[in-house]
Amino acid sequence: EPLYTIREIEQYYCRNFSYIQQKYARKARLGYSRTVLDMIDYIEKNYPDNRIKLTKLDQNYGISGNMNKALELATGDYVGLYDHDDMLELNALYEVVKAIQDYPYDLVYTDEDKFDDSKKEFVDPNFKPDYSPDLFRSHNYITHFFVVNKKIIDQVGGMRSEFDGAQDYDFMFRCIEKANGIYHVPKILYHWRMHPLSTAQNPESKLYCYEAGKKAIEEHYKRTGVEATVEMMPKPMWGMYHTTYSTKGNPLVSIIIPNMNHKNILETCINSLYNINIYKNFEIIIIENNSTEQDIFDYYEQIQLEHDNVKVVTWDKDFNYSLINNYGVQYAKGEYLLFLNNDTEMITKDALSEMLGCCMRPEVGAVGAKLLYEDDTVQHAGVVIGFGGYAGHVFNGIDKDDYGYMVRARINCNYSAVTAACMMVKNSVFNDVGGFDEQFKVACNDVDLCLKIRKTGKLIVYDAFSLWHHYESKSRGYEDNQEKIWRFNNEVEKFQKKWPDILKNGDPYYNKNFKIEHGPFNLI
Repeated sequence: EPLYTIREIEQYYCRNFSYIQQKYARKARLGYSRTVLDMIDYIEKNYPDNRIKLTKLDQNYGISGNMNKALELATGDYVGLYDHDDMLELNALYEVVKAIQDYPYDLVYTDEDKFDDSKKEFVDPNFKPDYSPDLFRSHNYITHFFVVNKKIIDQVGGMRSEFDGAQDYDFMFRCIEKANGIYHVPKILYHWRMHPLSTAQNPESKLYCYEAGKKAIEEHYKRTGVEATVEMMPKPMWGMYHTTYSTKGNPLVSIIIPNMNHKNILETCINSLYNINIYKNFEIIIIENNSTEQDIFDYYEQIQLEHDNVKVVTWDKDFNYSLINNYGVQYAKGEYLLFLNNDTEMITKDALSEMLGCCMRPEVGAVGAKLLYEDDTVQHAGVVIGFGGYAGHVFNGIDKDDYGYMVRARINCNYSAVTAACMMVKNSVFNDVGGFDEQFKVACNDVDLCLKIRKTGKLIVYDAFSLWHHYESKSRGYEDNQEKIWRFNNEVEKFQKKWPDILKNGDPYYNKNFKIEHGPFNLI
């Protein structure tokens, strides 16, 4: 039997055993191994205040069963779950209790890292976002340290053995469904120990865990009435999942595309919607804005003759992105609006249905896609508020298959904003928030719209499986001369005045440990 450190002994008993009164201790030890006897001696000698409870089970009830036996002994208002071979920081419980002083959140979770047992060093810090439902449905990013109100445990009924290997994932889903709120402590208070047999170091050692995780997500959807299918992502993305939401009813999607000249660029975009896309219930509204080339007008006439779901409307005033798109929405018949740049091209055939399935969820207001430059590096995979006093794309420039931080470039998750170069919004939500703010003529308009949607309580989703090329700014150009730079800075100032709180307090989907002034996901 292995030798244990004092700290390991403490943690082992904190989780698994009930305190036995001293007068029964000797009798209860019968049947314990020598190592366990040594641990009991240590605990009784050093912790005689009844806070550590010891008990012996009559048999091994498995991962979930053993945990439930421990939960039966818990008398606290809150219960914290962690593994027997891991470590908590000394201030972990203090930080949790501090978090529930102003509001009694039912759930609290913290940041974590890993402890390399061979090198004796801390590695792989997981600086998590505040609660992100889509990220949690993509993988169990919460893991540790997880603390839950005991009343919630009593309601959901503890762990379930049919989910052994991902019993905590299933348990968390059920707790979240009942919780009054979820609080994230942005501090590393938990250390997940890496050794050859741990999932942290050898993911393939417990493949059954990932099958159980898939089942946990599926059961969550059944309980909450969500029609969706779940698939495990292929090796090496163990523990990551892709949910495809139903598009039951096949609602009409109105695709709104502002355009000026550049016939070939627009034609590439339109052709992909007809030749690659498999979701067919859509209409296209092209907003013509001051074109000067005859070939584009010839093309407008051609596509309207070829397709009865294309409509060209004219905006003959100066370019104002917000005004133009608000104008185009007036002609939209669809329940869902897809704002799409003319310099985009669909890559995956289900890119439109992917976004639609996400957007049809009642809690979602808008969905953004994964956009790639022509060389297949990332142009857009979510927007974080705060960069440069405004906002910025994360994962810009990485390869399309790169994971990004915490794999967030490859899986669905939530952000405060996404780019309107390819953004789907419920028509009803768009109208409820007043559409695009027309003071933002070129910049800030999409981020502002997303924040208005977030203010209503709706989610913004980044859909990593909706892939498009974005041949960025080919038609309008970059902000690369003095006039355009002045205009951009002027609109940023307006944005700062309108949204001071999030700029001051930080983006909830971006961990405070990262230095916002140093670019995405940098600590120094």
